Amino acid sequence: MLEVRGLRKVYEGSGRRTEAVGDLTFTVAAGELVCLVGPSGCGKTTLLKCVGGLLRPTAGEVYLAGRKVVGPPPGTAFVFQEYGRSLFPWMRVGQNVELPLRQKDLGRVRRRALVADALASVGLADAAGAYPWQLSGGMQQRVAIARALAYEPDVLLMDEPFAAVDAQTRADLEDLVRRLWRQRRITVVFVTHDIDEAVYLGERVLVLSASPTVVQEELTIDLPADRDQLHTRVAPRFAELRTRVYEQIRTAKRAGSTAKTDPPPPGRTA
Repeated sequence: MLEVRGLRKVYEGSGRRTEAVGDLTFTVAAGELVCLVGPSGCGKTTLLKCVGGLLRPTAGEVYLAGRKVVGPPPGTAFVFQEYGRSLFPWMRVGQNVELPLRQKDLGRVRRRALVADALASVGLADAAGAYPWQLSGGMQQRVAIARALAYEPDVLLMDEPFAAVDAQTRADLEDLVRRLWRQRRITVVFVTHDIDEAVYLGERVLVLSASPTVVQEELTIDLPADRDQLHTRVAPRFAELRTRVYEQIRTAKRAGSTAKTDPPPPGRTA
């Protein structure tokens, strides 16, 4: 479903040059839930924006269902971290969810049906008439997820979507994502800085290096498909997988620190 080939992103401006993403290559199968985790500042968000066509890579290519991504592809939906900025406060919840559907050639009845189904899926069937500011943070993020689901995407890109909510709400939203993924079989690419979250959610975890970013390790998460917050997180295998990811991230941090302090090789500037 998703193929990233030699992706590289360099930011230049104001006399500075920053290589955010070095050389990323990976694939995501149709219906797979893959988590990306790595050190802070390693370029996870930059990568996701390139995958979703919001940023143009300096080099490399991204393919969605065999088609090269040159802009936001129609089969892709985003859920961002800052739900308060992604929802329009002057529009009711149902209108927020329906808004992207206006880009599609759908009748009003079909749009309303998709909105109702999406809100019911995230447990907000009765909230269509409310305004986002009348809801809690966790409920607002559910609205953002519902908006993505209503669009009926092939690929759902999630950029640290639960970083701004409390721990209990975060656990509920993690279980919501797992449930919706299993029900709808959407391909999900989930960026997070939380190691436990990556292991709990993912069928596979891609551990990214420090910037300039490469894939340091691909780890298959061989936990049972049925997961819950009480039992999965205390299972010995969960602890083993979490430790492995943590070790890789710690190695990436050390390598990144060494790269910053070592002098550049002859013929190159720092």
